[in-house]
Amino acid sequence: MQRENVTFTVEDALRLDLFLTLKLGQTRNQIAQLIEQNAIKVNGKPSSKPGLKLKVGQNVSIIFPEIKSTPAHIIDFDVEILFEDDDILVINKPSGLTVHPAPSVKEPTLVDWLKTRGVALSTLSGEERHGIVHRLDRGTSGVMVVAKNNEAHEALSLQLQDKSMGRYYMAVITPALKEEETLIDKPIGRSAQNRLKMAISESGKSAKTMFRKLLPSHDLSSELIVCKLFTGRTHQIRVHLESISRHILGDHLYGTHTKDAKLEHILLHAYMLYLTHPTSGEVLSFKAPLDDVMNDYLNKHFEPKELHATISQIRFEHLFSA
Repeated sequence: MQRENVTFTVEDALRLDLFLTLKLGQTRNQIAQLIEQNAIKVNGKPSSKPGLKLKVGQNVSIIFPEIKSTPAHIIDFDVEILFEDDDILVINKPSGLTVHPAPSVKEPTLVDWLKTRGVALSTLSGEERHGIVHRLDRGTSGVMVVAKNNEAHEALSLQLQDKSMGRYYMAVITPALKEEETLIDKPIGRSAQNRLKMAISESGKSAKTMFRKLLPSHDLSSELIVCKLFTGRTHQIRVHLESISRHILGDHLYGTHTKDAKLEHILLHAYMLYLTHPTSGEVLSFKAPLDDVMNDYLNKHFEPKELHATISQIRFEHLFSA
């Protein structure tokens, strides 16, 4: 559904991006994207400067870009729903599914699936990212929450900021961690050597991840670990592991060419999500079952009884000292 274009009259002399942030209820990054798409006009003329100082009485128009939805007949996949009510939808995202449309994305996305399913979605993240409060990388599987209205979206976004909402990931890495618990607090930015990658960068954004051992494989060549995110940077877990010379099996961007090259996807799974329900105030947690690729690998290379006992009985929120 195309969002209707709107025009506002300037009542206070503010910067263009701040003015639009207040009027649309979106972040400055989202406003910057609209400006880059030539979607903003001031007194009928396109404006490309977020810092433009507006004058009282000027008219600011937003012409929302048309988003071409993927035809329903192309969407030949389904997504497991873990929980749904009037405010939120919690799903188990499969590996290989991109979360939202982008110019470089040619295949159907999670947002396309949500729209064709007729799910009511929030609009705070813009037309391309309806309902999306947080995201997972294309190759990462696991639990995600989707906001079905703007009130829920705003409440969940605030929880992300104050850390009352969070995720625990499971990953299979090689080699094993040296310590039972490893904290990495290093900023992350775009790699200067490879634009597809992120890297540790002093000029990057702050990033903090905690890793903890769970179980070694039969031959001790790999290890199942739990990862706790304190921030949500692109490729954060993978970059922080690379910084200590570890990599996730199946990760061919940050990893090395090893015997895991035949794995269908990276063995990184968002296993648990905890949050406070935006309406009821109830503290909820959700666990996303592992997919066949990760399950098969774990059952083949780890002791099954010990593995499933560890996963089913563990209290993730009590694993970490911080």
